[in-house]
Amino acid sequence: MMRPTVLVSVPRIYERTYARLQQQLAERGALARALVRWTQELGWRHFQARHHRGTAPGRWAGLLRPVLQYLVADKFLAHFGGRLRLAVSGGAPLSVTLSRCLVGLGLPLLQGYGLTEAAPVVSVNRLDDNVPESAGTPLPGIEVRLGEQNELLVRGPNVMMGYWNRPEDTAQVIDAEGWLHTGDQGRIEHGHVFIVGRLKEIIVLSTGEKITPDNVEMALIEDPLIDQAMVVGEGKPYLVALLVLNTKAWGALAKRWSLPAEDSAALADERLQQHIENLCRRSLARFPKYAQVRRCWVTLEPWTIANGLLTPTLKLKRPAIEHRFAEHILKLYVGHLSPV
Repeated sequence: MMRPTVLVSVPRIYERTYARLQQQLAERGALARALVRWTQELGWRHFQARHHRGTAPGRWAGLLRPVLQYLVADKFLAHFGGRLRLAVSGGAPLSVTLSRCLVGLGLPLLQGYGLTEAAPVVSVNRLDDNVPESAGTPLPGIEVRLGEQNELLVRGPNVMMGYWNRPEDTAQVIDAEGWLHTGDQGRIEHGHVFIVGRLKEIIVLSTGEKITPDNVEMALIEDPLIDQAMVVGEGKPYLVALLVLNTKAWGALAKRWSLPAEDSAALADERLQQHIENLCRRSLARFPKYAQVRRCWVTLEPWTIANGLLTPTLKLKRPAIEHRFAEHILKLYVGHLSPV
């Protein structure tokens, strides 16, 4: 068994761990779920107090914490080998729910941000200055600011000189003052960088509403039934979603409904469709009306690097996915008018 002391990974690894935890809790009794919830909530309060952003837990909470640490948190951390001093996530944003859950359970999780053109780290949280929902503060010597449309700009010795033999492309991303235009939208609060989406990936509905798909997708995959999600809607009246189901969670659901889980035809069952609709409403309850997913297409075949639908850092290849499943996307809009 591998027992690392430092783990650097893309969010997908942490998302899988979180999904596995949620799935295990769904199969266990109410007491197990309550213990994990108490551990997570108490751990988060303790974390907030330690970083001067919250009220310290009371006396009884202080007495209960070591017990919950032994019964719950230590067993959870054992999945990472039990020796982690540092866990870093980068390559894509982590959802706030996932970050708070993992930090609350005691994982020393630090989120960072970077890109190849910046060699490749721009900012990262520190153990003594950790705002989990942010991408941390810039490394020494690196400047950041916001440009048009809140695009994150980066300047420093880490920024590349340019693309090899591609001066026109270089001029498009590095301006005359040396600022690298990252293509990522962000905000900066108290020195911490927050990434809110990609400029090129913003979906503009036919109604004119603008949606950052990452936020919607992260909310959907928090449910243990959903392994992967991509929302579509550019130029359309509403959002639809392509969803990859978790095979184990789907197997349990299919067994409950006496459906053959291995038969793809079972995915068209009306009960599953209704379940998915309810799941979307629940997961996206905090989102505005225009950011709700109206219809979904589901599959059991995962999107991978091998089948050309994920990048090497496990990000969605949106154009490739949209092209591959264009027929299914079209059907999601057939016969449906723009909501009033």
